[in-house]
Amino acid sequence: MASIAASSSSFASGGAPNFTHHFLIAMPSLGESVFGKTVTYVCEHNEQGALGIVVNRPLELNLEALFEQVDIKLEIEVLKGSPVYFGGPVQTDRGFVLHRPLGDWSSTLKVTSEIGLTTSKDILQAVSSGVGPANMIMSLGYAGWSAGQLEAEIAQNAWLTVEADPSVMFDLPVEARLEAAMALIGASFANLMDVAGHA
Repeated sequence: MASIAASSSSFASGGAPNFTHHFLIAMPSLGESVFGKTVTYVCEHNEQGALGIVVNRPLELNLEALFEQVDIKLEIEVLKGSPVYFGGPVQTDRGFVLHRPLGDWSSTLKVTSEIGLTTSKDILQAVSSGVGPANMIMSLGYAGWSAGQLEAEIAQNAWLTVEADPSVMFDLPVEARLEAAMALIGASFANLMDVAGHA
């Protein structure tokens, strides 16, 4: 599992937009990229850049197989077939657990008072025995942006942004998450495709 250096900077106070705890919805212009039709949850955004987890792209890998790779036996039958997600193109050999509630783990980036991103193995050991967080998305890799890069991409209309609703990523089936995130803006992805096609 990777380690995350959490930042405590007061990014928003400088007048710059802070997209922490926001969804990034990929615009149709990103259709041919690894981010085509994705919803990314921004876990951290500050002067140094941004870090997020794609929450609607499952891999052909389940939790049982992933746990075997890290020598942990997953005891909870109902979790064994749960998907592992493509979290983004950076460090795709590392595991990241986006979870609610926050809990108390060895290496966690606190996103909100309820949501954390954990990279330490102790959370997997807890999950394996049924005492892990109530909600979680297990991903390989993350989406990362350097200083100013995310702001520039948003200015170029690569992403729609909206404050995140945790129920979209934790309570809905994966195939419903894109449209549900779009609904937070009051739009639909099909409409976006029509607009892009006639631009």
